[in-house]
Amino acid sequence: MALKRVTFHGDSLDCLRDFPEDARREAGYELYRVQNGLDPNDWKTMSTIGAGVREIRVRDASGSYRVIYIATFADAIHVLHAFEKRTRKTARRDLELAAARLRQLKRGSG
Repeated sequence: MALKRVTFHGDSLDCLRDFPEDARREAGYELYRVQNGLDPNDWKTMSTIGAGVREIRVRDASGSYRVIYIATFADAIHVLHAFEKRTRKTARRDLELAAARLRQLKRGSG
């Protein structure tokens, strides 16, 4: 089975590249699992953003990191946002940014 390609929206790839090395490596591994049709090891649904949207949760010594993606489209896994989580509750701006990128994607201009 061929791997499903991963596409990054907005600055999500740059944000992911800014993660500390261990967190970046773990996020990459979790995306690889998704490419193979598996669930990430630590994830939750993000239905407030949209149906089928999930959040990969990565923790390392320097903090907590998140990768918000949707894998329900046939063409690819779409990474909507990647960021460091600094509080217990995900910041509204992070949720809104991911939701805006999902709307763009659904309009076909993602």
